[in-house]
Amino acid sequence: MAALAELIRGWAAALGFTGVGISKPDLAHHEPLLRDWLAAGHHGDMQWLADNLELRLDPAKLLPGTMRVISVRLDYLPTNAGCGQTLADPNRAYISRYALGRDYHKLMRNRLKQLGEQIAAVAPETICRPFSDSAPVLERPLAADAGLGWIGKHTLLLDDQAGSWFFLGELLINLPLPVDQPLTPRCGNCVACITICPTGAIIAPYQLDARRCISYLTIEHQGAIPEELRPLLGNRIYGCDDCQLVCPWNRYAQLGQEADFQPRHSLDRAALLDLWQWDEATFLARFEGSAIRRIGFERWQRNLAVALGNAPTDPAIISALEARLASASPLVADHIHWALARQRSGTAAPGEAEARNKQARLVRVVEKGLPREF
Repeated sequence: MAALAELIRGWAAALGFTGVGISKPDLAHHEPLLRDWLAAGHHGDMQWLADNLELRLDPAKLLPGTMRVISVRLDYLPTNAGCGQTLADPNRAYISRYALGRDYHKLMRNRLKQLGEQIAAVAPETICRPFSDSAPVLERPLAADAGLGWIGKHTLLLDDQAGSWFFLGELLINLPLPVDQPLTPRCGNCVACITICPTGAIIAPYQLDARRCISYLTIEHQGAIPEELRPLLGNRIYGCDDCQLVCPWNRYAQLGQEADFQPRHSLDRAALLDLWQWDEATFLARFEGSAIRRIGFERWQRNLAVALGNAPTDPAIISALEARLASASPLVADHIHWALARQRSGTAAPGEAEARNKQARLVRVVEKGLPREF
């Protein structure tokens, strides 16, 4: 099994994975924190997290006979991602850098499937099943147990050699492979991710209230974005990377080598007004094979309306918002009316000045503290 584990590491590297670790499927030590998080309602509308809790806590229920979990990571940060430049321009749309290219789920699962086939070729008794954010699997705790990193104060996985700009995937397997040892957390006294969060979603170290998280609000949340949080979203229309951008360990992050993860349709530098002009057919065509497609056109418009409301007052924006009102759904119309009121009045909302100051500080950190490509 030790020799096979070394072969697995080599095969994983050949498939493009930038990290691999092996753990037991025992997640009992993570259960209290997860149950407390759910009991506090911090999962928001994501009821599926509670509905499948037993499966999440016991991977063997997904694949009977599971003895080990092989966790892998794959770097995704695109070259010249332009994070700082985009955040600094309120007329441009900020999209979380993981979503600029093609959807990673299928790529990760296909490569994990290939890894499983290579294992089975030398160990015919192998039974395995691949996952990548595609089933009730606690990816970050499993990866932490496998030594791929530690869970940071922002609740993302961190590694002192790779930062956090990577996707995770798992291969459940029925072989008693030797396990790796978890890393010692190295966040120390740093609270950069907590203080930079625009909406205060990281309510304490290692505790995230998804209901305030921009990634949750713009991706998972299906209803209206709470009015008090809308000004704090700035120009972020799909996800948020602020806690990663400010993390000191991401100075050591590696750029992704996958062509599929490079920006498509110039989304890394797109103007808000240009995206607002898309109709649903354009949205569906441009996001074929993209993670963004799953939020649907209505939520896409909702998010854009908020960002346009946060942009500097501009007659062109007012005209574009007004032109879309007649065809807008009630959800989108609500956000358009809010954006129009903001554009016409130019009045800052409570907390907006602080949010803009945070954004400006973040831009300075990105420009000074990270490699130029970032």
